[in-house]
Amino acid sequence: MNQILIADDSKVIYSILKKKIEMELHYEVKWVKTYFDALKLINTDESGFMAALVGLYLPDSPDGEIVDYIISKNIPTIVFTGDPSDEVRKKIWSKKVFDYVLKEGGHNNDYIISLLKRINRNKSIKILVADDSSIHRAKICDLLRVHLYNVLEASDCDETLSILDANQDTKMVITDFEMPNMNGFQLIKDIRTKYNKEELSIIVMSGDNSLSARYIKYGANDFITKNFFTEEFYCRVTQNIELVEHIKEIKDSSNKDYLTDMFNRKYFFEVGKKLYANSKRKNLSISVAMIDIDYFKRINDAYGHDVGDLVIKSVGNILKNRFRESDVVARFGGEEFCILTCNMKKEHTEKIFNNLRENIEHSDVSCGNKIINYTVSIGVCTEHLNSLEEMIKEADIMLYKAKEAGRNRVCL
Repeated sequence: MNQILIADDSKVIYSILKKKIEMELHYEVKWVKTYFDALKLINTDESGFMAALVGLYLPDSPDGEIVDYIISKNIPTIVFTGDPSDEVRKKIWSKKVFDYVLKEGGHNNDYIISLLKRINRNKSIKILVADDSSIHRAKICDLLRVHLYNVLEASDCDETLSILDANQDTKMVITDFEMPNMNGFQLIKDIRTKYNKEELSIIVMSGDNSLSARYIKYGANDFITKNFFTEEFYCRVTQNIELVEHIKEIKDSSNKDYLTDMFNRKYFFEVGKKLYANSKRKNLSISVAMIDIDYFKRINDAYGHDVGDLVIKSVGNILKNRFRESDVVARFGGEEFCILTCNMKKEHTEKIFNNLRENIEHSDVSCGNKIINYTVSIGVCTEHLNSLEEMIKEADIMLYKAKEAGRNRVCL
């Protein structure tokens, strides 16, 4: 379980945050009131801490010494303060904290929850920093690493494009405008030929803010001047990353099945028709398989729909892990699944789907002290017919034959 350290002498703050963190995030919360107790806990707790929420001033830490110590232990640190002055904010940011929160009331607790979520998410998010100035690039990279991002670096435009090609899951590019090989406008245009604004965010940095509108018109998501404030930098990065995440969540909710997290029928036809059109031009070969769980109604009747859902999830997980990213694996509804495979050799098709059938046959789910086994029947169409719908219909006919022949078998 992830542990959160709260180091503050206010029992009210601790009590409210403990309840909220444990209810919403299911993290374990440990509390100390002094710098001394924090040192003792950090040095004796073998589990370690995912993050720390720390009062800037404690009775035995009058100058924020506790913040420096916790950061030295590589624990992401969020600071509490009741003083919003520029002097205090400058002091806080100089310590390379994750963020700070004002002691203004309960409404800031939601912001703390969002920060803790970010600490967990940021480790898997790649951000590419492109700048020919090693000094300025190092400054940006250091700030991003404080927020635990997976940071990539490039010193010119060609290297930027090359690194993006090798890391296509990158979520953000922060680029200087003036670099060798090409200017920022051309770099943005080249990036946008492969990545749209919804999947990759671009922030342009420049000393000249008169061109900010042009950057955005060329395809940048945001602009920031080089003499930025640290707090502004983090706000812009987080806001743009969250926008990319939210759009992905919306797309996933539209394209994926809620129970199995597999692609749904809508997505199958959207992508499947494009792959069918490509196969018609002889660029690839496709096959379609229909899969149905045998005697599924008996499972529901005997054990209940909750167990039936577990069986559907189990089959879904096996299918997702069995096929390649180039294949389309979808839940069609109920206990029925459909797979579109690309460039699967016909002579290997029967063996591949029989191995899949056997794998499912030897899997199970638990219901109390009972182990429930299940099987599937599979129908496959390997012929390129007049439409994707006809191929699905043919696979469905083969599935029916597999059921008629006794179930737990493959028919091609």
